[in-house]
Amino acid sequence: MKRVKWGRLRIGIIMSCRIDRLVVGEDLVVLCISGEITGQDVEVLRTALQQERTLLAIDLKGLLLVDREAIALLALRENGGTELRNCPAYIREWVSRERAEMWGSGQKQTIEEREDVDDV
Repeated sequence: MKRVKWGRLRIGIIMSCRIDRLVVGEDLVVLCISGEITGQDVEVLRTALQQERTLLAIDLKGLLLVDREAIALLALRENGGTELRNCPAYIREWVSRERAEMWGSGQKQTIEEREDVDDV
């Protein structure tokens, strides 16, 4: 197992989110998220996710706070096959509702298409 730490400091104040990259075997990467994912932290997470080229899981055990943009990203990733592990109940419920809103109308978008729309 190999553990790599990601993180971002808010301009000299506090660390708002931490992303630990855990390599399990040859074909699975688990990103362990802790802290808060709001605002600019969503872009940090999006970048970390886009850099992965193997099977991916996101462990949310240490996640304390999220905003709607973070939930939308998690819903997109889960819909694309990323496993959400140790998801707190309130985040699971919110992700499920977000997925239902995104794809409940029968209109399915890929992660890339949805992220392109979000970037506009």
